[in-house]
Amino acid sequence: MNRIEKLKEFLEKDPTDSFVRHALALEYVKLGDVTMARRIWEELLAQDPAAVGSYYHLGKLLESLGEEELALEWYRKGMEAAKAAGEKRAYNELQGAYDELS
Repeated sequence: MNRIEKLKEFLEKDPTDSFVRHALALEYVKLGDVTMARRIWEELLAQDPAAVGSYYHLGKLLESLGEEELALEWYRKGMEAAKAAGEKRAYNELQGAYDELS
């Protein structure tokens, strides 16, 4: 069984597992299916805004698609979420990505 099938199996048991959903999006990026990865991250963050690590990856994906303004928006949202969660390292990574792009 490949990784995507295994992750989907995990999601059948718990469709709200943000960690598994994030991992699934990363697998789709590896396969070059950025549309599916983007959809997963956008849905994940809509349902779980505290999934701080996903903001950075979604932002980078959007940058690669030339959607810089949208990437900046997601980095800003991520910084707010990271600050609220007290995740200084994630905040700094998001701030760095934001500063580099803006």
